[in-house]
Amino acid sequence: MYRHILVPTDGSPVSLKAAKAAAKLARTMKAKLTALYVIAPFAPPSGAGYVFSDGYIQKQYMEGMRKHADQALAKVKRSAAAERVTCEAISVIGRTPWEAIIAAARSRKCDLVVMGSHGRRGLMGVLLGSETTKVLTHSKVPVLVCR
Repeated sequence: MYRHILVPTDGSPVSLKAAKAAAKLARTMKAKLTALYVIAPFAPPSGAGYVFSDGYIQKQYMEGMRKHADQALAKVKRSAAAERVTCEAISVIGRTPWEAIIAAARSRKCDLVVMGSHGRRGLMGVLLGSETTKVLTHSKVPVLVCR
Protein backbone atom coordinates (compact mmCIF):
# COMPACT_ATOMS: atom_id res chain seq x y z
CA MET A 1 0.00 0.00 0.00
CA TYR A 2 1.62 3.25 1.15
CA ARG A 3 5.38 3.39 1.60
CA HIS A 4 6.14 7.11 2.09
CA ILE A 5 3.74 9.53 3.77
CA LEU A 6 4.11 13.32 3.72
CA VAL A 7 2.80 15.15 6.80
CA PRO A 8 2.63 18.94 6.40
CA THR A 9 2.44 20.81 9.69
CA ASP A 10 1.88 24.36 10.84
CA GLY A 11 2.35 23.51 14.50
CA SER A 12 -1.37 23.68 15.29
CA PRO A 13 -3.31 21.08 17.29
CA VAL A 14 -5.13 20.10 14.08
CA SER A 15 -1.88 19.34 12.26
CA LEU A 16 -0.57 17.43 15.29
CA LYS A 17 -3.71 15.29 15.24
CA ALA A 18 -3.01 14.54 11.55
CA ALA A 19 0.62 13.70 12.41
CA LYS A 20 -0.50 11.19 15.04
CA ALA A 21 -2.89 9.56 12.57
CA ALA A 22 -0.14 9.46 9.93
CA ALA A 23 2.29 7.85 12.38
CA LYS A 24 -0.22 5.12 13.27
CA LEU A 25 -0.95 4.50 9.60
CA ALA A 26 2.77 4.42 8.79
CA ARG A 27 3.38 1.85 11.53
CA THR A 28 0.59 -0.35 10.17
CA MET A 29 1.81 -0.01 6.58
CA LYS A 30 5.52 -0.19 7.48
CA ALA A 31 5.94 3.17 5.77
CA LYS A 32 8.21 6.10 6.50
CA LEU A 33 7.15 9.69 7.20
CA THR A 34 8.40 13.02 6.00
CA ALA A 35 7.27 16.00 8.08
CA LEU A 36 7.11 19.31 6.19
CA TYR A 37 6.89 22.89 7.41
CA VAL A 38 6.48 25.64 4.80
CA ILE A 39 8.01 28.98 5.78
CA ALA A 40 6.51 32.06 4.14
CA PRO A 41 9.23 34.17 2.49
CA PHE A 42 10.15 37.46 4.13
CA ALA A 43 8.04 40.37 2.90
CA PRO A 44 9.30 43.73 4.15
CA PRO A 45 6.65 46.21 5.24
CA SER A 46 5.92 48.83 2.65
CA GLY A 47 5.54 52.51 3.32
CA ALA A 48 7.54 55.58 4.12
CA GLY A 49 10.25 55.32 6.70
CA TYR A 50 11.32 51.71 6.11
CA VAL A 51 14.85 51.23 4.92
CA PHE A 52 16.39 47.76 4.74
CA SER A 53 20.06 48.22 4.09
CA ASP A 54 21.66 45.54 6.24
CA GLY A 55 19.10 42.71 6.11
CA TYR A 56 18.87 42.61 9.91
CA ILE A 57 15.07 42.44 9.99
CA GLN A 58 15.02 39.70 7.37
CA LYS A 59 17.59 37.73 9.36
CA GLN A 60 15.51 38.10 12.55
CA TYR A 61 12.38 36.99 10.68
CA MET A 62 14.08 33.89 9.27
CA GLU A 63 15.58 32.94 12.64
CA GLY A 64 12.15 33.21 14.27
CA MET A 65 10.44 31.24 11.53
CA ARG A 66 13.07 28.50 11.56
CA LYS A 67 12.72 28.21 15.33
CA HIS A 68 8.93 27.87 14.99
CA ALA A 69 9.37 25.35 12.16
CA ASP A 70 11.79 23.28 14.26
CA GLN A 71 9.33 23.23 17.17
CA ALA A 72 6.43 22.16 14.94
CA LEU A 73 8.52 19.49 13.21
CA ALA A 74 9.75 18.17 16.57
CA LYS A 75 6.13 17.47 17.56
CA VAL A 76 5.63 15.38 14.42
CA LYS A 77 8.91 13.52 15.04
CA ARG A 78 7.78 12.73 18.61
CA SER A 79 4.51 11.31 17.28
CA ALA A 80 6.46 9.16 14.82
CA ALA A 81 8.90 8.01 17.51
CA ALA A 82 6.00 6.99 19.75
CA GLU A 83 4.87 4.64 16.96
CA ARG A 84 8.46 3.57 16.18
CA VAL A 85 8.27 5.02 12.67
CA THR A 86 11.13 6.62 10.72
CA CYS A 87 10.52 10.33 10.20
CA GLU A 88 12.55 12.91 8.32
CA ALA A 89 11.77 16.57 9.09
CA ILE A 90 12.23 19.30 6.50
CA SER A 91 11.34 22.95 6.16
CA VAL A 92 11.15 24.84 2.89
CA ILE A 93 10.49 28.43 1.95
CA GLY A 94 7.38 28.79 -0.18
CA ARG A 95 5.07 31.62 -1.11
CA THR A 96 2.07 29.28 -1.35
CA PRO A 97 2.01 26.37 1.11
CA TRP A 98 -0.19 24.14 -1.04
CA GLU A 99 2.25 24.34 -3.96
CA ALA A 100 5.20 23.60 -1.65
CA ILE A 101 3.33 20.60 -0.22
CA ILE A 102 2.61 19.17 -3.67
CA ALA A 103 6.19 19.85 -4.82
CA ALA A 104 7.59 18.08 -1.73
CA ALA A 105 5.30 15.09 -2.26
CA ARG A 106 6.45 14.82 -5.87
CA SER A 107 10.17 15.37 -5.27
CA ARG A 108 10.31 12.94 -2.34
CA LYS A 109 8.15 10.36 -4.13
CA CYS A 110 5.50 10.28 -1.41
CA ASP A 111 2.46 8.18 -2.17
CA LEU A 112 0.15 9.75 0.44
CA VAL A 113 -0.30 13.17 2.02
CA VAL A 114 -1.89 13.29 5.48
CA MET A 115 -2.90 16.74 6.65
CA GLY A 116 -5.24 18.49 9.00
CA SER A 117 -8.09 20.82 8.17
CA HIS A 118 -9.14 23.71 10.34
CA GLY A 119 -12.64 23.42 8.87
CA ARG A 120 -13.13 27.10 8.09
CA ARG A 121 -16.33 27.70 6.19
CA GLY A 122 -18.34 30.59 4.91
CA LEU A 123 -16.73 34.01 4.73
CA MET A 124 -13.67 32.94 6.76
CA GLY A 125 -13.06 30.08 4.34
CA VAL A 126 -13.33 32.42 1.37
CA LEU A 127 -11.11 35.11 2.91
CA LEU A 128 -8.42 32.83 4.30
CA GLY A 129 -8.66 30.14 1.66
CA SER A 130 -7.89 26.55 2.47
CA GLU A 131 -4.49 25.06 1.87
CA THR A 132 -6.04 21.63 2.39
CA THR A 133 -8.66 22.23 -0.31
CA LYS A 134 -5.98 23.44 -2.72
CA VAL A 135 -3.84 20.35 -2.06
CA LEU A 136 -6.91 18.13 -2.55
CA THR A 137 -7.73 19.89 -5.81
CA HIS A 138 -4.25 19.82 -7.33
CA SER A 139 -2.49 16.76 -5.89
CA LYS A 140 -1.85 13.73 -8.04
CA VAL A 141 -1.29 11.55 -4.95
CA PRO A 142 -4.04 10.62 -2.48
CA VAL A 143 -4.70 13.02 0.40
CA LEU A 144 -6.07 11.94 3.78
CA VAL A 145 -7.67 14.85 5.67
CA CYS A 146 -7.96 14.72 9.47
CA ARG A 147 -10.16 16.90 11.63
